[in-house]
Amino acid sequence: MIASSPDKPSVIAMHARSGLVGLNVVTAALDADARTAGLDVRFVKDAPAMIAELRAAEADGRRAIALWSFYSPDFAAAASDLAVVRAATGTSALHLAGGVHATAEPLATLRDGGFDLVALGEGEHTMVEIVDALTHGRDPRALAGTAHLDPASGRLVSHGPGERLPLDAYPPFNARHRKWNALEITRGCVYACSFCQTPYMFKARFRHRSVADVRRHVDQMRECGSRFVRFLTPTSLSYGSPDTTPDLDAVDALLASVREGAGADAKIFFGTFPSEIRPEHISPRALEILARWCDNRTLVIGGQSGSDRVLEATRRGHSVDDVVRAVELSVKAGFRPDVDFLLGLPGEEESDRVASMELAERLVGMGARIHSHAFMPLPGTPLRDATPSPIEPETMLAMARLESKGKAYGQWRRQVVTAEDLVRARRGRAPAAKVD
Repeated sequence: MIASSPDKPSVIAMHARSGLVGLNVVTAALDADARTAGLDVRFVKDAPAMIAELRAAEADGRRAIALWSFYSPDFAAAASDLAVVRAATGTSALHLAGGVHATAEPLATLRDGGFDLVALGEGEHTMVEIVDALTHGRDPRALAGTAHLDPASGRLVSHGPGERLPLDAYPPFNARHRKWNALEITRGCVYACSFCQTPYMFKARFRHRSVADVRRHVDQMRECGSRFVRFLTPTSLSYGSPDTTPDLDAVDALLASVREGAGADAKIFFGTFPSEIRPEHISPRALEILARWCDNRTLVIGGQSGSDRVLEATRRGHSVDDVVRAVELSVKAGFRPDVDFLLGLPGEEESDRVASMELAERLVGMGARIHSHAFMPLPGTPLRDATPSPIEPETMLAMARLESKGKAYGQWRRQVVTAEDLVRARRGRAPAAKVD
């Protein structure tokens, strides 16, 4: 039962696997709103720690909200952890799931995963509203940005995605608890590649954090002793742009301000993990800006395929020649390109993979490394119901040869297995219940 008098709950975040950044951001949002600032927030790493915190909250008479966030490959493990937690603690806590998988698959998250409530879409504003509702005895299941199962019919009741606010409205990390992460400078993506969850979670348009807001948080990091600055964005050189044309003046202004705030001895990484650069955005001026302000000399470039046919079919918006040119310019400017390749895309033929491996060998000869991936049919994307194309032994051997020479790396073998798991889960899924 929900308390009938104001009583701020405790928030316990399952700070594990792939949802760390999302949990950092939504818990930080609580401190950005006067109604929820200073709330008791705990971070745990596994099911036993979650059990201990939930029991402690219950012993103190506090209502607890357990936060879970995960990418699609981690859903099964998160659901397994939740089952263990529930068996040990009962049903007094509210288990809230958010993130790209929960948004794309709310019914499966609730019904198969066992979660009580799903936060749909962007979670910062929704998180504040949920906590405020619980504090004042209101039912959070009635809120916009949430979904739950009707207890009588078992049908999905969805109130649509959470409110989308300017990125400056909420912090990019949780400073109070020293939970630092890459600074999100852009949300959404105009390119809408058919295999990527980002544009379908956040819409196919760019929203950028302002230079002033980024600087404010970099200053805060420096005051707290953090000396590393990374950025989270679907396409690094799109910062400040509303469309497909890079705004290099905006990128230059951003990095100049970050360098000034972070200090000469800080390490600034841009255009590298956990982000990338589109190949057609690489230019002599762009590389000069990066060399002036940043410490990384490795760039992650999204190549994806050596087949123009496959690039067009997946709506990548660039050509194979763009990839070759990007590598050539990057190496000439003193950078080592790590080029992403994605194998096993639906509709990809053996000839396409041969073209990809030929391109990979060519790029390695130019001074690049290959970062290899296998296609996974991710929920929420146009290819969610597609079956991966099999990767033949010859391609696997070619990848292994590059890896043995230190010219390639990546988790493509594990992703092949994960893709098979996703396909099996999809085939075993019951028909979707009606959405009310």
